[in-house]
Amino acid sequence: MFTPPLGFHFRVEVQGLTPVADDLRFIEVGGLSIEVATEEVPEGGENRFVQRYPGRAKYGDLVLKRGLLTRSEVWKWAQGCIEDLDIVPHDVDVTLLNAEHEPLVTWHVVGAYPVKWSLSDLNATSNAFVVETLTLAYRHFRRHES
Repeated sequence: MFTPPLGFHFRVEVQGLTPVADDLRFIEVGGLSIEVATEEVPEGGENRFVQRYPGRAKYGDLVLKRGLLTRSEVWKWAQGCIEDLDIVPHDVDVTLLNAEHEPLVTWHVVGAYPVKWSLSDLNATSNAFVVETLTLAYRHFRRHES
């Protein structure tokens, strides 16, 4: 019987950055998606439907979440891209790991750069960690199975 892998054991690596301790330890990764855009063209003389033709592939934004770090190379990269418009794309590997910490599947995200950074709400009545969210746009990704 096939058992799908669990999604809580993964790692994220930003190629070309030398991270400080814990800099690439994210608690959540989302947005890995691909879809084909379609163009709708009405059929001449046929009012019941429209023809749908495939277009280009569209990739969603990669969303990374983690506890706020006070020293971070990832933050410096995001700050440079967003505040200074010094866009420096990096490839990012998101790797799903098995129980022995070995790679199962790697999504190699090509040409990623930060487009948004946000911080969870600060609330004096809550006892929650402060979470920062980094949103990356990218060109495409490739899936590699180990």
